[in-house]
Amino acid sequence: MARAAKIVERVTTLMDRPEHIRNIGIVAHIDHGKTTLSDNLLAGAGMISEELAGKQLFMDSDEEEQSRGITIDASNVSMVHEYEGEEFLINMIDTPGHVDFGGDVTRAMRAVDGAVVVVDAVEGAMPQTETVLRQALKEQVRPVLFINKVDRLINELKVDETEMQIRLGKVIDKVNKLIKGMNEEQYNKGWRLDPKNGTVAFGSALYKWAVSIPYMQKSKVSFKEVYQKCREGDMKWLNKQSPLCSVILDMVVRHLPNPIEAQKRRIGVIWHGNKESIEGIAMLNCDPNGPVILMVTDISFDPHAGEVATGRLFSGTLRRGLELYVSGTAGKTNRLQQVGIFMGPERVEVEQLPAGNIAAVTGLKDAIVGSMVTNLIEITPFESLKHYSEPVMTVAVEAKNMADLPKLIDVLRQVAKEDPTVRVTINEETGEHLISGMGELHLEIITGRIKRDKHVEITTSKPIVVYRETVTQMVGPVEGKSPNRHNRFYVELSPLDEKVVNLIRNGEISMNMPEVERRTILMKAGLEKDEAKGIKDIAGTNVFLDMTKGIQYLNETMELILEGFHEAIDGGPLADEPVQNMKVRLVDVKLHEDSIHRGPAQVIPAVRAAIKGGMLLANDTLMEPLQKIQINVPSEQMGNAVSQIQGRRGQILDISSDGDSIAVIGKAPVAELFGFAGDLRSATEGRAMWSTEFAGFEVVPSSLVKDVVIAIRKRKGLKADMPRPDDYLER
Repeated sequence: MARAAKIVERVTTLMDRPEHIRNIGIVAHIDHGKTTLSDNLLAGAGMISEELAGKQLFMDSDEEEQSRGITIDASNVSMVHEYEGEEFLINMIDTPGHVDFGGDVTRAMRAVDGAVVVVDAVEGAMPQTETVLRQALKEQVRPVLFINKVDRLINELKVDETEMQIRLGKVIDKVNKLIKGMNEEQYNKGWRLDPKNGTVAFGSALYKWAVSIPYMQKSKVSFKEVYQKCREGDMKWLNKQSPLCSVILDMVVRHLPNPIEAQKRRIGVIWHGNKESIEGIAMLNCDPNGPVILMVTDISFDPHAGEVATGRLFSGTLRRGLELYVSGTAGKTNRLQQVGIFMGPERVEVEQLPAGNIAAVTGLKDAIVGSMVTNLIEITPFESLKHYSEPVMTVAVEAKNMADLPKLIDVLRQVAKEDPTVRVTINEETGEHLISGMGELHLEIITGRIKRDKHVEITTSKPIVVYRETVTQMVGPVEGKSPNRHNRFYVELSPLDEKVVNLIRNGEISMNMPEVERRTILMKAGLEKDEAKGIKDIAGTNVFLDMTKGIQYLNETMELILEGFHEAIDGGPLADEPVQNMKVRLVDVKLHEDSIHRGPAQVIPAVRAAIKGGMLLANDTLMEPLQKIQINVPSEQMGNAVSQIQGRRGQILDISSDGDSIAVIGKAPVAELFGFAGDLRSATEGRAMWSTEFAGFEVVPSSLVKDVVIAIRKRKGLKADMPRPDDYLER
């Protein structure tokens, strides 16, 4: 206890010295050694015993994480490292590597300024390495590289010293190629990874040693000694001479930015407000005396304290009792009850917490992940977090005992708050509720936790695939009449240009940014000036444009029109699945002059019917989620791996060889991938290693659309026939 208290004291004395703070994330493909590395860094900082490092999995505090041997939740810890005679505070987030939990990586990247990218020396950069790097670079998070499991390269693959260096060089080249492709500007400004300047380290997290070229001058341990000691199995010597925690944390302090440097660069990317305003200047300077501006990146539930919001404090100082506004909650205030930091699974209270730190606070009952929390009444919110993946699988959940139904509804709302990559649909009439997640494992973990942590007995259906609807042609004007016949809305529908879809997906345009900036970007992407000017809403990857001129009462009715638009795209006419990639142009409106005759009950159904009917006229079709699959197999098993992808309506994208190992890369619809793991194991005699990542949505082959639509409609209790435009539009 005394040791823990001493560490907390050292941590708190450094909190108000932003130039001595480093906020970092540990990111990697699954099983490349992030959590083992995190354990070692904590041991080096004196927070856990050295003997247990790598076995304790301190950051995997959840029993499910321990039993499965994978990281599920991103977890935070603060520690102190001494470098060149000075102490530095390292706020570290260990993130998951499994593709199903990529949302945690996206959220963590908003909180940190630098990332240690961990890559397995034997496997090299894998699909998820690419995904986590993309997430980091999009948030302007600077990477350094740790190549792990170098001992396996030497002892299992039996490479000689020259071959070892060639292979390590190939890993660095691959990661550099990814960085250059994703953010060439920063790559050219010095983000290129180079062992000579110390932005790359090599080692073994399991055996607690690492080397980097700058550290070699201090330790006198060269690649020659590394090779020799690995062959002899003398890992203890390497650990003593060149300890992993010193090498990695020296690299972090030396090469990753402090909050003042980072915020000067990052604020312009994640916040589109006025940089000359009080809040803009305060965030750019990481000013502890500026207005409070906290970005919530995670919400967890503590049985004693309730909801705990974790987030990055960009400006101001947090103290207990502060009254703060949560963006999007119309001027309601929340009072901070506790202010603290996370030390792994433990939360430690502090008196105050200044800008540049990662905070853990209670009392923000209205906050959700992505909220901006501030003491200013009016402020431009941060850019919303864009997740690389989307929910592609759904399970229906029911309470075993009807008496538990109210509790289950509360629990599901809690789940949706804790993990924004989960989509929860609650049907209080039927008692059936849907949870959509990133994949089978994600759903398994969520439903397991409802039973285990929230103590609600539930039954779940088999997982089903989430589809999308989209239009393939242009149509219009389509007329929507209000029930009282006094109001008419005319819309044109068409597929949204792919360039614009990508701008929305990448977070380059949104409704949070200044209109002039958004208009300029859209016009560069090929949108006509009047269309770029007319955008009234962006919802998912759908846009709504007002192309009308001088219509009386339209301004006061626009909010209701947009509500009708939202209702239409939340569930399209074919199968009540979410709509994407559609452009809706409002081209004419006839409104009753008396506001009593153009209320919500008149406007919303009319707009909704016009859009849904119009979608059926515009050849509405289904899109299905696909996953990219990489399978690594011995060369004699290549044919079996290929046939596993092709037999599932899949396509082979690339086949490459490395010695006697073959990498098969393909993509296949999620609907065809149930049971894939077991079938692949059987087909390749258990010798295949594989990984998957989300590969977007593609149109379902036309020969399958009708059967899929009817099956979904039956499952949802909708009319079994294929819908027709007349179901929505009056002739």
